Amino acid sequence: MVMPTKAREALGWAARDSSGLLSLSPFVEGEVVETGPNVRKFKAGDSAELGASVGSCGDCEFCFQNLECCCPKSVFTYSSIDRDGSTTYGGYSDHIVVRERFVFLIPFSLPLHAAAPLLCAGISVYSPMRHLGIDRPGLHLGVVGLGGLGHVAVRFAKAMGMKVTVISSSPWKKKEAIELFEPMDSSIQKR
Repeated sequence: MVMPTKAREALGWAARDSSGLLSLSPFVEGEVVETGPNVRKFKAGDSAELGASVGSCGDCEFCFQNLECCCPKSVFTYSSIDRDGSTTYGGYSDHIVVRERFVFLIPFSLPLHAAAPLLCAGISVYSPMRHLGIDRPGLHLGVVGLGGLGHVAVRFAKAMGMKVTVISSSPWKKKEAIELFEPMDSSIQKR
């Protein structure tokens, strides 16, 4: 995958902080430039994004349960040691080698910057909804807070046909919730 120009320009001045540790920039968007012989889902020129992991052993109990982030041999996108012994540089890389399982194909109709929030906030709320079986129409979901995660949680839940209650101590968040989500649902209660 090749990184956008701004990410390539950052290498050298922003990739390390004063402590010498790599800055965290795990979520990468870019273009597939080459694929290995066993890759089936991608071709050169595809738009793609990846999250915080680029590899795992594939053979442990965590990998078998699709919990690769818990794998003792997990390779993270940033500041991790890859299988070849090199350090991973996340979004500061010019190119990055990733196992196919950890890359997400982004349709050309969706701009990469619009898909980017789905890799962090999106997966943070979607994964537990899916794993806990609360991703079905007719269920009621309470969302505490209407920040980055809360916005995405409400959008996913509404798209899944769920009833949603936003819980917040901020009066202005109530107004925001009504303005943002009322067009999606005529059953919003304004209490």
